[in-house]
Amino acid sequence: MTKSSDHSHSSRRAFLRTAAAVGGTALAGRALAQDAALQALIDQNQSSDFGQGFDSGSRTIQMPKASLPTLSPATVQHIEQAIVQFEGIVAKGGWPEIAQAERLRLGSRHPAVTALRQRLTVAGDLDANAGASDIYDSYVEAGVRRFQARHGLTVDGIVREQTLKALNVPAPVRLAQLRTNLVRLRSLSGNLGSRFVVCNIPAARIEAIEGGVAVSRHTAVAGKPDRPSPDINSKIVEINFNPYWTVPVSIVRRDLIPKMQAEPDYLGNNKIRIFDMKGEELTPSQINWYSEEAVNYRFKQDPGDLNSLGSMRINFPSKDGVYMHDTPAKGLFGEDMRFHSSGCVRVQNVRELVNWLLVETPNWSRQEIDAVVKGGERKDAKVLRPVPLYWVYVTAWATPDGIIQFREDIYNRDGLGPVAATKRS
Repeated sequence: MTKSSDHSHSSRRAFLRTAAAVGGTALAGRALAQDAALQALIDQNQSSDFGQGFDSGSRTIQMPKASLPTLSPATVQHIEQAIVQFEGIVAKGGWPEIAQAERLRLGSRHPAVTALRQRLTVAGDLDANAGASDIYDSYVEAGVRRFQARHGLTVDGIVREQTLKALNVPAPVRLAQLRTNLVRLRSLSGNLGSRFVVCNIPAARIEAIEGGVAVSRHTAVAGKPDRPSPDINSKIVEINFNPYWTVPVSIVRRDLIPKMQAEPDYLGNNKIRIFDMKGEELTPSQINWYSEEAVNYRFKQDPGDLNSLGSMRINFPSKDGVYMHDTPAKGLFGEDMRFHSSGCVRVQNVRELVNWLLVETPNWSRQEIDAVVKGGERKDAKVLRPVPLYWVYVTAWATPDGIIQFREDIYNRDGLGPVAATKRS
């Protein structure tokens, strides 16, 4: 690494330290979000040998910024510009399909890499000056990383199955996605408020927006395709700490009864108790698990490490009876396809989001939140000024930096026909 490169990296780190020290809750949050994006870009540049070769050209290829929200007043304008860009790509023949190959990664040499270079260049993920060889070099890896970031995939620079599937979605299908989502976004980009929360279901991602900036972003787990999370326009009004979980009748019927047939000790092992309509507790042996009898009872899981809601539940009025919550199954947040729930949404780093929601509520500082969670006591906190909440279904959008993002149409709502369905198989 050259001295000038060392100086550049140290200057960026100095900027990060300065930004993190900026006062004010909202400004500090913005700085942290921007810092994370900048640090990711620095790390990516270092790992990809940027600073050598065609450095000046490749610096124009940027990673998505964490501080830019999915929804903003200018969202419609940005996606309209993206449509024009993709119309041009389609008019020129789109991009090549990448042949199935053993996992492509840094150092690989394969004929498919040549097509991969073309694919990345057409979409703007790789500088046109990067060459046309069949060697998977650091520039190709950097382009794949950017592509993965734009498609909500694990950013590791390796062409695995999910990345290959996304690469091989044809340009006309992506253009159709943009046009479909333009209609959706026109209805969503009005006066959302100065402080609100967005859960984009296909992205399985939650954003806390303040002053037009995503001050925090959270990985989510959304509903399964056969139990989809609904569109929501509501307001967050309350936080439950160390909550009980009352099992919905639909889950009793579809999940709990089969579980008890296979594992008779399941309820006891998971601290789930049974109550009749009079509130009297029953034992599992009192119920015929080979019938529908169980749906007539109430199943309640005690607070604690096993509780399906984790340590917090975020409440808002909803005709569908859904909510957002913590989870003991933290491993799910590391998956690319995070659709495992029965309609509710699980939130990674939920304590950060709850701290932001309660920042104006007296007696609920971060220290007090931590103490209640640690103590395990059942408590509720009202949000002083209810925060607008939007659960949206957006599979394609663009941000002010010109970066276009796509997500899989997990609930088959885009109406793109058999071509898109084939690419998902």
